[in-house]
Amino acid sequence: MTQHTTYDSTPITAIATAPGRGGIGVVRISGKDLAPIIQALFGATQFKPRHASYLPFTQSDGSLIDQGIALYFKAPQSYTGEDVLELQGHGGPVVMQMLLERCLEAGKDAGLRLAQPGEFTQRAFLNDKLDLAQAEAVSDLIEASTEAAAKSASQSLSGAFSKVIHALVEKVVHLRMLVEATLDFPEEEIDFLEKSDARGQLSAIQSALQKVFEQAAQGALLRNGLNIVLAGQPNVGKSSLLNALAGDDIAIVTPIAGTTRDKVTETIHIQGIPLNIIDTAGIRHEQDEPEYGEQADVIDAVERIGIARTWAEVEKADVILHLLDASRGPTRADEAIVARFPDNVPVIRIWNKIDLSGHHASVDQMDDATHIYLSAQEHVGMDLLRKELLRIAGWQQTGESLYLARERHLIALKQAREHVEHAAAYAAQNDQSLDLFAEELRLTQDRLNSITGEFTSDDLLGVIFSRFCIGK
Repeated sequence: MTQHTTYDSTPITAIATAPGRGGIGVVRISGKDLAPIIQALFGATQFKPRHASYLPFTQSDGSLIDQGIALYFKAPQSYTGEDVLELQGHGGPVVMQMLLERCLEAGKDAGLRLAQPGEFTQRAFLNDKLDLAQAEAVSDLIEASTEAAAKSASQSLSGAFSKVIHALVEKVVHLRMLVEATLDFPEEEIDFLEKSDARGQLSAIQSALQKVFEQAAQGALLRNGLNIVLAGQPNVGKSSLLNALAGDDIAIVTPIAGTTRDKVTETIHIQGIPLNIIDTAGIRHEQDEPEYGEQADVIDAVERIGIARTWAEVEKADVILHLLDASRGPTRADEAIVARFPDNVPVIRIWNKIDLSGHHASVDQMDDATHIYLSAQEHVGMDLLRKELLRIAGWQQTGESLYLARERHLIALKQAREHVEHAAAYAAQNDQSLDLFAEELRLTQDRLNSITGEFTSDDLLGVIFSRFCIGK
């Protein structure tokens, strides 16, 4: 177990069910020894571990709060690894708050306090009930927005992701052992690289690491999705496209230019992938060229702010859908918009209104970007766009189990991959750089261990668990 100096072992309590009204609500208590708190709450009542007891929940003066079920879990056979008491009553917010206050009152002498967000799961991690990747999967499972995301989070929570990482670490440790043994006994003059097949072992590690990264990257898509920004001139059909993708009238659609003044965001799902579609204000310029016609002098202050916000969203986009009017073709205004797009963001050119232009729904892969011809109004060609969005996202239905990875997992895997590549470069120099080879393997192991929490700073733990909901 990793040692952490900030572990506070005082007993904690919180409402463990979601805010609002429900049939059942739960107040959870965890601590090293709950006997004094149980005595204060229920007198001489003895709870058999892992068995439900139906009894009254009362105030200190004996007045009734509720009738409910008490469940006692004796350490270490509990979620947190400590003694845990769960009180299940009727799920009204007033009842739950009264029961929580009664627990705090009864546990005052024992130091009972309100739990911080994620503190129950943090204690499960610190008491070796879960590793860090599994602990994060608890939060991901609660927040899963699709069935696919929930399944992947369950995979991580069951330890599937952690087992793969541990298997990689074992391979790295085995190779480190051979390298460092050779460094310790140079007089043996063993041709280490040849006899131990170090290059072969390293190649196997590289292949396994790449496969894990690809599966984790797919899982990260299920968790985070993509931010897709609709950009283009006014009246090219951005809001119509948003409505067509969402399958509902989310945005106002009129023939009047500049209807959308601020961003409109809608999350949709394609094959389980969440896509955050952001409709933005139409981009036009205050210029006197004839191409802009009478629009050139009618941009008011509100629309100007909307256009500025459009560019701010474009800068943060994962994918840009540049909408153009297929019935009139490209204009200099469209070219000016393209010139301001970030270089590192994928762009799909959407030629909308093919119902007016006479084009057929199609996809053209060109040097500058992918061009898709469709009609958002008539819902023609929308499947072509959906497929292209999945392709750009890198989504592949492999049939293999995915892990709902987080950004920090992907960063750690990328860094581990870089260290393995450096190790391969040193391995190519035969026995001349074995010390550097060994160091790169050590760094690889450290990066992989950070995923499961075997080498993790207390500061990082604080950030991770602070994002959990209270009561979990």
